[in-house]
Amino acid sequence: MLSKFTEIDEEFICENCGKKVSKLGYSCRNHCPYCLHSKHVDINPGDRMEQCHGDLYPIGIETNSKKGYVIIFKCEKCGKIRKNKIAKDDDMDIIIKLSSKPI
Repeated sequence: MLSKFTEIDEEFICENCGKKVSKLGYSCRNHCPYCLHSKHVDINPGDRMEQCHGDLYPIGIETNSKKGYVIIFKCEKCGKIRKNKIAKDDDMDIIIKLSSKPI
């Protein structure tokens, strides 16, 4: 049985804010810790099979009993919703603002 999770932890330049984002080091880096934007590149985590490549912008926060706080993203290009747990170095001011927004 193939895993639906491919661990990829790599540096990148955020296409939204332009900052250099370093590897996470303990899991996979999925989004920019400075602006929380991501790129729609995966169908399943880490597979890089999605053809859309739109900007995944943060629209809210939810609490998950297994993962803790999770960022909810919406793709500006295709409208799909994606989710990813917050990272230790994410900007907590943005997390707090997102948590007060209704989805």
